[in-house]
This record gives sequence, structure tokens and C-alpha cells, in this order.
Amino acid sequence: MTARFAAAVLALLVASLPGAAGEWETSGSADLELRWFFHDPRFPGQLEDGQGSVVLSPEFDWESEERRHQISVAPFLRLDGRDDERTHFDIREAYWRRIWDEWEFVAGVNTVFWGVTESRHLVNVINQTDAVEDIDEEDWLGQPMLHVATQRNWGRIEAFALLGFRERTFPGRDGRLRTPLIVATDDAVYESGAREWRLDGALRYSHYIGDWDIGAHGFHGTGREPSLVPSPGGGSLIPFYEVTNQLGVDVQYTREAWLWKLEAIGREGQGDTFGAAVGGFEYTFYQIGGGAADIGLLAEYLYDGRDDTAPATAFDDDVFVGSRLALNDLQDTQVLAGAIVDRHDRSIAAFIEAERRIGSNYKIELESRWFLNTDDQNPLATFNRDSFLTLRLSRHF
Repeated sequence: MTARFAAAVLALLVASLPGAAGEWETSGSADLELRWFFHDPRFPGQLEDGQGSVVLSPEFDWESEERRHQISVAPFLRLDGRDDERTHFDIREAYWRRIWDEWEFVAGVNTVFWGVTESRHLVNVINQTDAVEDIDEEDWLGQPMLHVATQRNWGRIEAFALLGFRERTFPGRDGRLRTPLIVATDDAVYESGAREWRLDGALRYSHYIGDWDIGAHGFHGTGREPSLVPSPGGGSLIPFYEVTNQLGVDVQYTREAWLWKLEAIGREGQGDTFGAAVGGFEYTFYQIGGGAADIGLLAEYLYDGRDDTAPATAFDDDVFVGSRLALNDLQDTQVLAGAIVDRHDRSIAAFIEAERRIGSNYKIELESRWFLNTDDQNPLATFNRDSFLTLRLSRHF
């Protein structure tokens, strides 16, 4: 659906701009990736030890001479050697943007990011999570949309018409980081009779006032987060996508070395109406020891008031602590490490992310996630043998 919609939009663009001056620019990366699991799998049939994959993510951008028309195309392809569900293709972006003095209009497939906190992104409601990529919910599928925005001295207002729903991806039977029962994505159930063709909508206001960055949004449509319901035979889980309403805010206050952050939402349509919030700070020590390196300290509190009829979450009453190191060297070396700790059962989800450029075109990245001291009643318990290390070599062009 997404690929057909993107192709139709781009064909219309090519036909409508035959004489427009401008040049195409190509960028992107090709990655070689090895993921290694430290423990034997928890469930029968899951892959053991390591899995290798190749990722291609080129970007093609065009801008007219007067900078009023822009086209962007960003396909994504992963080929995984051991997990067929992780092998997938997506169109992350394929849109046309038209810009006027105070207005802009976007038609096509796009990825929209909102939010300010580090440990969880509650306010992201536009794009669907690409859950076979990683468990951190920071990879998203492209969303077909019409998007209109206006920028004024009193702020920015954006309206979204979301044309078609993207179902969440899930690991297959062979994959790691999966639920005990396989998620039968082909059997997805919708509350809306229009299923994936329901028209969803969102509004957002954002502005900068002194040291404050503020945003507020409203969303009405099929929720991106499905409930997982046992199948009639009990052998699998079926995604159930409810129609939801969500209101949310994101706020960041910057003062010298301090960043204070908050994301909060209220949502109805998935069990009882509930609220959720993430808030905390980041404090940066600059030029440590008189050198070039900076180190930041992060702390956030995660709250989620949903009941048992809503999609499960592991982060209902948790604390996140972490640190960010930037060497500010020619290789742009950076390290981010942190852990989310459940305040009641002390279950821990920890991570390390590090990256460094090699020459002008290559970058090496290391990512590791650890699930420690997981209580049997905590949703993280299903991953208690899935701690892993990922090594990625990227060639940028």
C-alpha cells in the first residue's frame, strides 16, 4: 500500500514539474551488521548465537532553483541471513513539499518525529514502530499523509491527514526479542470497519518562548500500539488495533548547562482513559579536565497509568539514569549509556551505544542491550535471555 501510494505521488510530481530547474542529490549509507546474543534462546526454534544482515538506506533529494519545490525519496532495505521476518523493505520517505512564504504543504510518505525525552517517546503518534529493527521504538515505518503547516511569529501549527494505516512489524518464530507466542500479523483485527483504510488525523502546535520549547498535539485515529489478544486456538497472538484519542504535550527548558524535559499524554480508547508521562533532566559538564570532551548526566522518571486491558508496557513506574560522552574529536566519537530500573521489582533494561567515524566515509557503531534481574511478572521477562551486542560498519555516500 505504501509503495503504491509513494509511486503514484512521485509519478504525479514528475509529470507536473517537467520544466523545473534543479538537481538531484544522492546520499545515504550501506551497512554491514552483526548481532550476537549472549545466551541460548528461551523459546524453541529461535536462532542462536549471531545473525548477520545488510542494510541499504539511500536518500534522493531534489530542490527547485527557487527552493519552492522539494522532493525526497528514502527507501530502506534489510536483508537478514537468519530471520525472514527481519528481512524487509519499506519506503521511509517519498514526498513532495511545496513552500510558500508562511505555508508549506507535503504530500506522500514521510517520517515525523516529536518528543524531547531520552528513555521513551510518548508523543510520537504519526508513524508506526518498526519493531523488527530494535526494541527501543526508535525505528519507524513511513506513513502516507497530507501535511499542511504554517509558521507565524506566535508559533507553528500543523495538520495531518493520515492516509492508510501501517501495521506494526514483529519478530517471527526464528527471531529473538519476541513474545512467547508468535504474533500473527496476517490476522490483525481492527475496531474500525474501514480497517487499514481509515482516515486518521492529527493537529500540533509548537513554539519557542525564551528558554522554553513547547509542543501540544491532538490525535484521533487507529492507535499505533496494538493490544495482543490470544487466538481462538491459543497458539498465537492477534494484534487488535483500537480507535483512540490522544492529547499530549512536550516541553523542554534550556538554561546554561541544564536541559529539563517532559512528555505527557492522555489517551482514551484502550481500556479506561489513562495518562502517562516521562520527565527529567540532562546536565552537561563541558570541556572536562580542560580538554575538548563533554559529559552529560541524565535522569528521568517514567509513569504510565494504563490498566490491564490496554497494550502492556514495562515502564509504568520506573527510573532512567544515564550518561552521554562526546569527545568532540575529528572522528566525532560519542558514547551513550543508561538503564531503566523498575521501582517495584528492580527489573533492569540497560544499554550502551557508541559510534566513531573512520575517515570521511565510514562509521563504526556498537550497540548493546541487557535485560537484568527481570521479575517473572514484568513484561521484560520474555527477553531475559535476549541480551545482545550489535556491531555495525557503515559506508556513507
